[in-house]
Amino acid sequence: MTVYIALLRGINVGGKNIIKMADLRQVFESIGLCEVKTYIQSGNVLFKSNEAEEVLCNKIEHEIEAVFGTSVKVILRTAAELEQIILNCPFSKDEVIEAEAVSDAESLYVALLAHSPLKEKLQCIDVYRSESDKYNIVGRDVYLLFNNSIRNSKLANNLYKLDVPTTVRNWKTLSKLHALAKTMEI
Repeated sequence: MTVYIALLRGINVGGKNIIKMADLRQVFESIGLCEVKTYIQSGNVLFKSNEAEEVLCNKIEHEIEAVFGTSVKVILRTAAELEQIILNCPFSKDEVIEAEAVSDAESLYVALLAHSPLKEKLQCIDVYRSESDKYNIVGRDVYLLFNNSIRNSKLANNLYKLDVPTTVRNWKTLSKLHALAKTMEI
């Protein structure tokens, strides 16, 4: 069975779309997913399945809407894909350390996309690249490095212009999800 990580967009953020993790686990189990685990309250769910990504996304999104009455976009990555995200960070350790030194918040993030953006859409966010807001797209993942808070970033606030369903996680969360996924592969 494949270990998957489901990253739900927009739940438990700012008091909206509140879903308890125990209830979310039950929903995943009710549709036949195995070894379901959640990590923190922001919609990170690890599980095992033999089904294909597209089928799983549709099934999970449908069941969440049916049970909670909330339309939520689900982005999936396999444990192997998440490992590649961690291993292939395009920013050097020095760049990350430098960004963290001048920031009072997290600096390294990854925007996980449902699919790769169209090339013409890249121009829509390229205008927001700056010394303090850097990005690098690898497949369907956008690595983001901020010298200031993500909240103040014009780049982060305009990722929607890629016209691809997206959810963003900080590096610490992705690293923890990677570690949890590794324990499930045994």
